[in-house]
Amino acid sequence: MNIYKRVDAAGYEEIVRCDNKELGFVGFIAIHNTNRGPALGGVRVWNYEFEKDALTDVLRLSRAMTYKNALAKLPLGGGKGVIKTDLEKVDRTALFRAFGDFVETFDGRYITAEDVNSTLEDMTVIKQQTSHVATVGASGNPSPFTAYGVYCAIKASVRFRLGRDSLTGLTVAIQGVGETGSRLARLLGCDGCNIIAADINDANLDRLAQDLTFTRVAPDRIYSTRCDVFAPCAMGGILNSNTIPKLACPIVAGSANNQLEEDQDGVRLLKRGILFAPDYAANAGGVINISCELGGSYDPEKAMHITAQIEKTMLDIFREAKKRGLPPAVIADLRAEQLFSLKAAA
Repeated sequence: MNIYKRVDAAGYEEIVRCDNKELGFVGFIAIHNTNRGPALGGVRVWNYEFEKDALTDVLRLSRAMTYKNALAKLPLGGGKGVIKTDLEKVDRTALFRAFGDFVETFDGRYITAEDVNSTLEDMTVIKQQTSHVATVGASGNPSPFTAYGVYCAIKASVRFRLGRDSLTGLTVAIQGVGETGSRLARLLGCDGCNIIAADINDANLDRLAQDLTFTRVAPDRIYSTRCDVFAPCAMGGILNSNTIPKLACPIVAGSANNQLEEDQDGVRLLKRGILFAPDYAANAGGVINISCELGGSYDPEKAMHITAQIEKTMLDIFREAKKRGLPPAVIADLRAEQLFSLKAAA
C-alpha cells in the first residue's frame, strides 16, 4: 500500500514522498515548474544509501528538466521521479504498478518516462495504472534520440574548440556505456573515433564489445585518460573540485544529468580551458522525441530533425559564453530561465 506525504522545498511547486513498506521502496515525485506545460521527467531507480540522497537527486533532476525542456522550447515543464530500492530484492512488476498509482495521484501534472534502471517494459506496467506515461505505444525507447543529440553536441564542441568539422581520428572517453552511452559509442565509432570506455557494470562493456572495438579502462582512471572529448554518460555530480584537476581533455560533452556538482565547477572548467557542453542542452534528444508524440501522431523523422538542432543551440551558447567571458552553463541557464519565465508572464 502506498502512503503519501508532502515535502516542502523552496522554489518547487510540489514534492510528494511515497512509502510502500510491503514492496520495500521509498519514492519521490518532484514537480519543479509547470509554466510551459505539464512536468515531464523520467523515473530513476537507484539503491541510494540514504533517503536524503534520493530526495536531493529528485530535486536536482526535476529542476534540470525544467531548464532542459525550456531551452529546447518544448511545451513542457520539469519534473522527475526517483525510487529508492534494491531491484534484486523487489517484485519489479509490483514496484512499477505501485509507482503508476503514485503518478496517477498528480492527475496529469506529471508525466513519467524511462530513466536510469527503468525500461520501456516498466513503462508498460505503469500504463496499466495511469495514462500519464510517455513512450509506450508511441515513440518507444528515447535513448537513441538522447545519444544522437549528444553526438550533435560533440560535433558542435569539436567545431568550436578544435576548429574541426570532422570527428574522424579523435579519441572519445565515455564514462558509462548503458543504453545511451553505448549508442553514443557506436555513433562515434561509425564516424571514425577511437573509443575508450569505463563502466562499473562489466556486462555493459561486454555487450558493447560484441560489435565495437574499444579500449577499456578502470572506472577510477577515466578522468585522467588523455582524450579529445570526455563524455560522462552515467550519474551526475562527477565534475567537481576533485575530478576536474585530473581531466586530460579539451572538451567535456556527455549525456549524464547534473554533471557539475556545484556552480563553481563551471568556472573551474573555464579556467582550465576545458569547453563544457551544458548537459541538459546536450541530452535533450530524448525529451524532444517524447514531445513529438504528445500532440497525437508521432513522426520519428520530425523528432530526429528537431534533435539535430542541438548542434546549433550548442554553438550559439558557446559563442555567447566566449563573448561574455562566462561558463557555457551560465549562458544555458540564463536562456532557459528567460524562456520559462516569459511563459509565466504571458
